[in-house]
Amino acid sequence: MGFSVDVTSSNYGTEVLEKSFEKPILVDFFATWCGPCQLLKPTLEKLAKEYDFVLAKVDIDRNQDLANNFQIEGVPDVRIVTNGDMIPGFVGVLPEIQLREMLARLNLKSELDIGLEEARVAMASENITRAKQLFEQLISKYSENQNLVIEVANFLVHINEPEEATTLLDTIEYNDREYFPRAQAIRALIQFKQQANAIGESELDQLFAQASRLVVEGDYEPALKIFLEIVSKHRNYRDDGARKSMIAVFDVLGNDHPLTKKYQRDLMLSLY
Repeated sequence: MGFSVDVTSSNYGTEVLEKSFEKPILVDFFATWCGPCQLLKPTLEKLAKEYDFVLAKVDIDRNQDLANNFQIEGVPDVRIVTNGDMIPGFVGVLPEIQLREMLARLNLKSELDIGLEEARVAMASENITRAKQLFEQLISKYSENQNLVIEVANFLVHINEPEEATTLLDTIEYNDREYFPRAQAIRALIQFKQQANAIGESELDQLFAQASRLVVEGDYEPALKIFLEIVSKHRNYRDDGARKSMIAVFDVLGNDHPLTKKYQRDLMLSLY
């Protein structure tokens, strides 16, 4: 894909202007004494390996003429050059997710993006073997990408490999506010699949399995109604299993979902 290059006043024309007609150039004006520059640098270099762009690194202290020509007042200052034209990028440090959004606006796709598209096409075509092969390749190369971990775990649950999915989910830490709740939702889905398949002989067992099956199918409100009925009449069933299952559904839906808000209220009224 792309690569990084040190740019000076002498090679700016060939490394930036000329190459900008082949692919986008991100020009990173930085200084060695600048703390934010050092924070941004490894992220930009990592993205340059994933995406088809050139990262042109310009030390403003060694190339003051370039800094003056482009009126660099603060660093890091990242500009974008395409087809010989320079446009503003950003000043300061952006989170990786925002950097990826910026690259997407430039119509750039990473190797990860391309691989995910291929895996999704394979899934849509029900070519599970090919999809699994692609996901395994991606996770071996981008194991630290939490969004990928979530997607692969979802896939593994879909093909009934819950143990492998759980192993992946265990790599997401509790203090990760963005991805840990999503990991918990997948764990809940694994739990509901197991409950749906564990059909006992009693009427309660069958109701509990039916509600779990409805959750797996995405039919959440009927499932919550059944779980709530069990909570109201048989609180001790499966060690308070119906109430715990409702909380797991809330994890799947998210705190802001209308069904979560409604049935959280109904559950509280039922309990107290």
